[in-house]
Amino acid sequence: MERARLAYSRPPPSPEIDPHGLPLSWISDPQAWIALLTLTVLEIVLGVDNVIFISILAGKLPEAERVRARSIGLGLALIGRVGLLLMLSWIIRLTQPLFTVSDFDLSGRDLILIAGGLFLLAKATHEIHSSMEGDGHGPTARGASFASVIAQILVLDIVFSLDSVITAVGMASQIGVMITAVVLAIVFMMFSAGAVANYIHRHPTVKMLALAFLLLVGVALIADGFDVHIPRGYVYFAMAFSVFVEMLNLRTRRSSAAKH
Repeated sequence: MERARLAYSRPPPSPEIDPHGLPLSWISDPQAWIALLTLTVLEIVLGVDNVIFISILAGKLPEAERVRARSIGLGLALIGRVGLLLMLSWIIRLTQPLFTVSDFDLSGRDLILIAGGLFLLAKATHEIHSSMEGDGHGPTARGASFASVIAQILVLDIVFSLDSVITAVGMASQIGVMITAVVLAIVFMMFSAGAVANYIHRHPTVKMLALAFLLLVGVALIADGFDVHIPRGYVYFAMAFSVFVEMLNLRTRRSSAAKH
């Protein structure tokens, strides 16, 4: 799925939208409900990378603080998305070119996506290094402060929120539909984040796949920043196929362990 292309392939929001209000006239419009369902599903799918990133970072905290960190992280994501939706005029200006570098017109949105992609690449690489070198399980590595984890979550929430809102603007014309879809998607992620986090941390190989997925997402964000759109379907299919293969491996191991 192409977040940026969705935003550019459709016209900007209708001038009738009041960015400071929450019109409810869409409730009686069947087309608006179809848009709400479609956008909610899309926001959930596009939020997978956010949930994985939050789960991995929260896993560095003591077990008693992990749930709170995940809740705060997704809560900040919700606040960021709704806040950006209420600033539609600013979002539209972000897509206007600021300067040109080697035939690339870079806008404020592009710079944010590039910076976020680089941060995601650096963070995922660091986590992979820690896991492979064997220093990701010691007390020092597990002693990450709650504030530092939330700060890192907040940085990526800004990037993911911007991309999510641009997608929402391209998919719907009523701000009420956009905000409702974002809220429903975040609530769903809050309920599923615990299961995702527990599964990732029970299976180190799945965690490694998740980190590899974040590397792919980081590359896709940087490419989007330079107006090279990698279809998200390719990224998600690659990850889904890898997870499917790993599920078969885990099942085979369990079967072998039971026989012995």
